[in-house]
Amino acid sequence: MARQNPLTPVMSRLRRPLSLTWAGLIAERLVRAFWPFWTVLAATAAALILGLQDMMPIEVVWVGFVLAGLGLIGFAIHGAMRFRWPRRQEAVDRMDSVMPGRPLAALGDTQAIGGGDPASEALWQAHLRRMAERASAARAVEPDLALAPRDPFGLRYVALLGLVVALLFGSVMRVGSVSQMGPGTGTDLATGPAWEGWIEPPTYTGLPSLYLNDQKGEIRVPEGSRVTLRLYGEVGALSVAETVSGRTEDVGAATDTEHSFEIVSDGTLSIDGPGGKSWKIVAIPDEKPQVSLVSDGAKTTFDGQMSQPFKAEDDYGVVRGTATFRLDMDEIERRYGLAVDPEPREPITIDLPMPITGDRAEFTETLIENLSRHPWAHLPVTLEFEVSDAAEQTGQSAPEQMKLPARRFFDPLAASVIEMRRDLLWSRDNAPRVAQVLRAVSHAPEEGLFRSETAYLRLRVILRRLETLTAHDSLTTEAQEEVAQALWDLALVLEDGDIGDALERMREAQERLSEAMRNGASEEEIARLMQELRDATQDYLRQKSQQAQRDGEQQQGDQQLSENMMTLDQQDLQDMMDRIQELMEQGRYAEAEQALQEFQEMMENLRMTEGQQGQQGQNPGQEAMEGLAETLRDQQGLSDQAFRDLQEQFNPNSQQGQSQQNEGRDGSQGRGQSHQQGQGNQQGQGNQPGQQQGQSGEQGQQGQQGSLADRQEALRRELERQRGNLPGAGSEAGDAARESLDQADRAMRGAEEALRQDDLAEAIDRQSEAMEALREGMRNLGEAMAENNQTQGAQGQARGQFGDQQNDPLGRAPGQGAQVGTQDNLLQGEDVYRRARELLDEIRRRSGEGERPDVELEYLKRLLERF
Repeated sequence: MARQNPLTPVMSRLRRPLSLTWAGLIAERLVRAFWPFWTVLAATAAALILGLQDMMPIEVVWVGFVLAGLGLIGFAIHGAMRFRWPRRQEAVDRMDSVMPGRPLAALGDTQAIGGGDPASEALWQAHLRRMAERASAARAVEPDLALAPRDPFGLRYVALLGLVVALLFGSVMRVGSVSQMGPGTGTDLATGPAWEGWIEPPTYTGLPSLYLNDQKGEIRVPEGSRVTLRLYGEVGALSVAETVSGRTEDVGAATDTEHSFEIVSDGTLSIDGPGGKSWKIVAIPDEKPQVSLVSDGAKTTFDGQMSQPFKAEDDYGVVRGTATFRLDMDEIERRYGLAVDPEPREPITIDLPMPITGDRAEFTETLIENLSRHPWAHLPVTLEFEVSDAAEQTGQSAPEQMKLPARRFFDPLAASVIEMRRDLLWSRDNAPRVAQVLRAVSHAPEEGLFRSETAYLRLRVILRRLETLTAHDSLTTEAQEEVAQALWDLALVLEDGDIGDALERMREAQERLSEAMRNGASEEEIARLMQELRDATQDYLRQKSQQAQRDGEQQQGDQQLSENMMTLDQQDLQDMMDRIQELMEQGRYAEAEQALQEFQEMMENLRMTEGQQGQQGQNPGQEAMEGLAETLRDQQGLSDQAFRDLQEQFNPNSQQGQSQQNEGRDGSQGRGQSHQQGQGNQQGQGNQPGQQQGQSGEQGQQGQQGSLADRQEALRRELERQRGNLPGAGSEAGDAARESLDQADRAMRGAEEALRQDDLAEAIDRQSEAMEALREGMRNLGEAMAENNQTQGAQGQARGQFGDQQNDPLGRAPGQGAQVGTQDNLLQGEDVYRRARELLDEIRRRSGEGERPDVELEYLKRLLERF
């Protein structure tokens, strides 16, 4: 009895995947054999549909057709010769080759040895069953259609892309124009003359071209659209008539084979003759762009940054725009420094920001600019916006009367300096008056009028410079701008001051808020100053919290008492500030000012408490920080003394007056001490035996400079001693602090050498570098101390010393155990949204400045697209 082949039932179950594999083999061989044929066919069809035959000489067209035909015939024969119809066994082998162990081939094998042996036959049957199970899981094999090795240049893709473009933007009807190219044959004999036409709107409209052969009836197109007509066949059989171009010259004959003109008005267009057509053309006018100000959204920040929203629209999109400020002379109160005729100045012209993404047909943007330094600051001006479209049409907004937005100065002395700066920039004829007013302000200054002797001396130097230029009639435009810049810098110093700690910054914020309420400032200014007071208070409380954490060596009972007092004070301060803001929002400024005075008294009590706590023991980090602060104050005093000596060197006649004016001023933060020492040196030199009353000032200055050099050397040696005892060694911040103190040491050596060589200007520069390096060293030392405190706190938690935990400076609970940080959000409230809005406005303003580098503009574009 013959045994059944085990492959037969398996193949019956694999009929479908085997058929699919066989079909894949057919497709694979067809593609590999005939891909050159359909590539040439697709390229030829793309050329015909795009109408390339109408743009080339007839000889080139027919040569191309002959080459294309020969190529198609050759590639068809080559493909037919290479194509081999796949057999069924090849499909079986393809499917069997992808399976492990080739089970189909194994099922077709016969047992070569061991026949008749029951054990061998049983093993062979188990092998066949295993192969049958593996073969039953066979799947169809996908064909390999990759042609990259045969077409390394991707010609098939080029032809396919050309065909897709031709189908999208061409016309299948153009293929028939080939038959018209034969001499005396084809369609010409059957249908007679033919024509083609197109209407192309202006590029900036973004509208597609119209193929006239497909158009019927009325056609609406923008003004400036270009019409192109081509007449084929016998000359004179067709003619063109139109009333849309308004042409009177160089019209040409109506029977010309080609016509091209622009549509400027409504009218008709017709092609007369066999197969001709007629259309009614409606010319859509290009409207002028429009722009207007959004008055409700205008804002000015505390530092004078203006935000002026505007709305622009155009039928095809706005291309560019400008904002122009013009001085409104009719609204200016012509008195004081404004009584003279102003020097001519060009209007202020600023480029408007345009949307980087989206449609420019209608949009709203914000012009952001800071014009605080302009001579017209706070003077009446008119603001006019102007936008242009691609057709160079312009649209203007109605002039808006306003005062040029700029920064406000609440300090009376700073405000007077800014007013004199404005008068000087208004006209150089105001220079004598400006000098007179500044001299009156700086004569015998009262205690507390100037924040520091440096500010007073800067004012005197500016005054001397201005008087010298005026006396020698050398106040040029450059000198005028130089003096104005110096006055601006001085006003900033007088307004903002140089506050060295958080408590002083908080006091300054209180004074500004009180001054603003008394002067009737706007609600925005008062809100800004209130926020500044809150920030300064939070900074002060945060520093107190850090100081309490650094004092970790105190007894537990005293520490707990201090924490309870701190929590009570912080809550009281927050409640007081909330009460002040509520009163101001209600317009009860008298009660708000009374509450502000109570707030100041509370802060004085906190200051006294802080001073009492400061009398307790300090750790090495605090001692080092206080020592560096003392060195910084002494260095500031030396710099002030050198500055006075430099001024007296250039103004010998004012030496005695300056000494009298500075006499008795304590010069906070070390200035007074250095000054008194400098005066002591001068007096000591003046009382030397044998010195005559008429001794020259130059010899006295030389002795004083030698004394300054000795004091500079002593201060440098003190810094070397402090640097040797500096804590935080080994940490990154500690090493940075030592590097900064090394820089300060080198700068002090340079200042000492300059003082010994009678080079006061160089000495002042080196002393400034030394002070900056000292400040940087103190900041780095503070970071090192904070890192040390965090490390100690982490170790205490690892040992299980959680105890009563304080909130962090943001009012959040710290992590517990292995958890680091907190899940609470940061920067919640109105401040974060205000800051985000300011950043977005600044990005928009910069993106509208076309003179910026392309790299920066691209970066700003990505930011606006993301946010």
